[in-house]
Amino acid sequence: MDCCRTAQPEQPLKLRRAIFCPRCGGRGREVGTITLKSLLAPRALERLQPKSSYAFCPTPDCSVVYFSDESIFTTVDLKVPVFQKDSSPDVPVCYCFGWTRRRIADEITATGKSTAVSQVTEHIKAGRCGCDVNNPQGSCCLGNLQAVVKELQRDPTSAR
Repeated sequence: MDCCRTAQPEQPLKLRRAIFCPRCGGRGREVGTITLKSLLAPRALERLQPKSSYAFCPTPDCSVVYFSDESIFTTVDLKVPVFQKDSSPDVPVCYCFGWTRRRIADEITATGKSTAVSQVTEHIKAGRCGCDVNNPQGSCCLGNLQAVVKELQRDPTSAR
C-alpha cells in the first residue's frame, strides 16, 4: 500500500455515515485495522475486534485515540505518543522519518528554514513511507508536518 501518494487518481466520493467520538463528540476519521495492530500495546491489542471498523479521534484534549461501535482505545493503550494529543517537543510529527517539533525548530534556528517537508516528500516519492503502520492517524503526515513547519517558522521557540 502506498500510504502517501503525492498524486492520487480521482476517486468517487463514498457516502458514509458520519462517525463521532463517543467521549468528546468530535468527528472521527476512518483508520485501517493494520494501524491499530501496529500501535496498540499488547494488553490493548487483546481487546481489538478485527472485524470492526475503527476511527481515529484527532481532538487534542480528548484521550480517545481509536473507537468503534464496540470499543475505545485511549492514549494509554498505545505504544507511542499521539501527535494530535501531545504537544511535547519530542513527540513525532513524522513517525516514519523522525521529525519532531524540536528537530524542526532546531533546524529553523540553525539555518533559518526547514527541510522537513522536502525531505519527507522525497522519501515518499522513493516509496519509503509507512504511515499506515507508524502514524497513529493511519495516514500521511505531510499535512501535519507542513502546519508545524509554518508555525515554527513564525516562532521556533514555541516548540520548547
